[in-house]
Amino acid sequence: MSRRNGTNGKTGGPAGYLAGLSTSGPSQRQLRVGEEVRRVLAEVFARSAFRDPELAGVSITVTEVRLSPDFRHATVFVTRLGRSDVEVLLPALKRVAPWLRTQLAHTLRIRTVPELHFQADTALDTAMHVDTLLRLPEVQRDLGSEAADEVDEDDEEDTAR
Repeated sequence: MSRRNGTNGKTGGPAGYLAGLSTSGPSQRQLRVGEEVRRVLAEVFARSAFRDPELAGVSITVTEVRLSPDFRHATVFVTRLGRSDVEVLLPALKRVAPWLRTQLAHTLRIRTVPELHFQADTALDTAMHVDTLLRLPEVQRDLGSEAADEVDEDDEEDTAR
């Protein structure tokens, strides 16, 4: 008798779950704890003065925190609003990560505090680039002609009834 239940061994069982191969996405607990970690880190960044000279006087925004299924690792997406030079700060954030983890341990009530891995959040830059592309005259012309074609098709269907 097979224990795979028809999953071909790709996502079934605890090994697939621990490897993050779940097809259903993050669990409700992962989302809740991730949001709590994001909130605490945002507070720490807002009120703390860092000893690292690269982080002194720098405003950092935590946009998202993604936790691994075992809650041991957290990917923290950071950005600087209005600026795109957050990649320069990633080594400094890596240096201060153990101190931030200690701050999380003092504030959060969870069994294991995740190890923090910082990554630049490029979602806003990507959205602005897509918006710029959509506003190009060539794209507007194509979108305008498609919208006109859809309106003509709707009018033809209405008159046929």
